[in-house]
Amino acid sequence: MANWFRRKRDPSVPAEPISQEELPHAEEIESSATLTAEPEPATEEFPVQEELTQEKIQSVWRRGLARLRRALTTPLGQMFRGRPFSEEIFDELEEALLAADVGVQTTTTLIERLRERCRREKPKEASVLRNYLKDEMLALLQKQPNPPLVGETRPWVILMVGVNGVGKTTSIAKLTSRFSREGKKVLLVAADTFRAAAIEQLEVWAGQLGVDLIKHQNGASPAAVAFDGIRAALARKADVVIIDTAGRLHTKAPLMEELKKVYRVIARELPGAPHEVLLVLDASTGQNALSQAYAFQQSFSITGVILAKLDGSAKGGMALAVVDRLGVPIRCIGLGEKEEDLQDFSPENFTEALFSLAEGEV
Repeated sequence: MANWFRRKRDPSVPAEPISQEELPHAEEIESSATLTAEPEPATEEFPVQEELTQEKIQSVWRRGLARLRRALTTPLGQMFRGRPFSEEIFDELEEALLAADVGVQTTTTLIERLRERCRREKPKEASVLRNYLKDEMLALLQKQPNPPLVGETRPWVILMVGVNGVGKTTSIAKLTSRFSREGKKVLLVAADTFRAAAIEQLEVWAGQLGVDLIKHQNGASPAAVAFDGIRAALARKADVVIIDTAGRLHTKAPLMEELKKVYRVIARELPGAPHEVLLVLDASTGQNALSQAYAFQQSFSITGVILAKLDGSAKGGMALAVVDRLGVPIRCIGLGEKEEDLQDFSPENFTEALFSLAEGEV
């Protein structure tokens, strides 16, 4: 199954009040909700996940960041090698960072830090800027802490948001597989009742991964599904609840209001939840993904970002802008189609893989 993947709330901010009209009647829930402990079996066997060594993890990162490395750091090394240091170097570096979609503001921040360091250390050779840049990128990415995805509270509720096509459902499947292997009881909630076949897609994954799924019919109220999912998680003592939502366009106000309603229902039924609101962004869209993120941040508190499809993008410099401009951590990063390719984000692994030398380079 080579292609089986294609891809806190802030406690200080009180949840908006919710009226009784926003919640479904109990009898309506019982008649329309379905708990599928044994969904229709998938047609393919789920792959056995091998244990990852540190060497294997580093290999995953190097492979996943190959396109970004070829677009950014490899040319820089070749460009600066053998040249004396001069102010003109900063102009070339700025162009390279912008071409990798680091973004204007984050690029300006990095260039200013590099200028300041060069004023202090007075380098003779331009080649030292490669290591200086690595250090500054690492410092920037370390600004936001990245705690474990699942905390101590049970059930731990993760709300997944993002527009269509960014890799949200795939990321849910990978996280579910990982949590299950860690011995956690996972419950999936199919609150994407808008997109055609979204429920069926999540149902196949639930069956393949051997976890329970809460679903309603297509077109049902997403808030009702979320309500029922939280109730089921409490009754069945689930460790982790992952709630899928429709891939709504961030420019469509009514759809964003519906998503806020889902958020309020979860917060009312389980105080403190959702514990994580993870926004899935497609790295291949570069800076355009940030406009999506800003819109979602205006609706509710985003606790972190899953940066998907980074392996297929030379615009992965936007990872720096996510941390710098959004002020939230990158929680996971998608480096390929396999389960192991969804890695917890590590600034150290990112910079090491980005600046690692390919065979034959000096």
